[in-house]
Amino acid sequence: MATLTDTYTLTNGVQIPKIGFGTWQVAPGQETYDAVTAALKLGYRHIDTAYAYRNEADVGRAIRDSGLKREDVFVTTKLPAEIKDYDRALDTFNETMAHLDLGYVDLYLIHAPWPWGKRGEDYTEGNLADWRAFEEIYNTGRARAIGISNFAVKDMQAVLDHAQVAPMVNQIHWSIGYTEPEITKFAQDHGMLVEAYSPLGTGRLIGNKDIQAVADHYGVSTAQVAIRYAIQKQVLPLPRSINPDHIKANQDIDGFTINAEDMQTLDALHLR
Repeated sequence: MATLTDTYTLTNGVQIPKIGFGTWQVAPGQETYDAVTAALKLGYRHIDTAYAYRNEADVGRAIRDSGLKREDVFVTTKLPAEIKDYDRALDTFNETMAHLDLGYVDLYLIHAPWPWGKRGEDYTEGNLADWRAFEEIYNTGRARAIGISNFAVKDMQAVLDHAQVAPMVNQIHWSIGYTEPEITKFAQDHGMLVEAYSPLGTGRLIGNKDIQAVADHYGVSTAQVAIRYAIQKQVLPLPRSINPDHIKANQDIDGFTINAEDMQTLDALHLR
């Protein structure tokens, strides 16, 4: 059974809690501070943010104010997708460190293999420049682990072909009915933990009759099924919410395991 204190082990031995709390689309300022504060009080020990979310400072403040030891909270953040340059990557990481004010980050990711406005274009050279900066950051201990986000197979292969330190994580859009099997298999075959942002399908899973039927079988919510499904696939879910009741429910999955038949039902769904 997975709980908020259970962990996966990255290839370098770093332990990462199996469920994270996502802050994508959580408004900077009090909304982020309150949501992260609630998550920490409810037992979450893994918080995911990004420079682009503009809420790193609020995440850092909530963690500092929580009374928890720094080493007891796993913090992930990300380099903006638009930055494809060694020096700018280092400079932006220094900005992130100032925003968070936590001394170090536990996981640092390249947010995407291309700038958001140029999705799908080839930025291999820029990604390799970024990765050299990431390796430097990692070797100085300012990030305990490094990885990538939104990278397809060809993008992962390009980094692996040149890396001194291989990526430890690929964080992708992943949920029931949208499991990116080729990317997931390639990443896992090459030692990368796959993390799922939007594991609830940005809400589209809620109300799906097939998922609801599985949820009814276990007496849980569709959100809880979605999070349990990810963990049973050895994927790390990053649910997000600003509602304390939902924040609590999203991690309350210890009481059930999805059986093989129901997993097959969920595997067969296509919900893109």
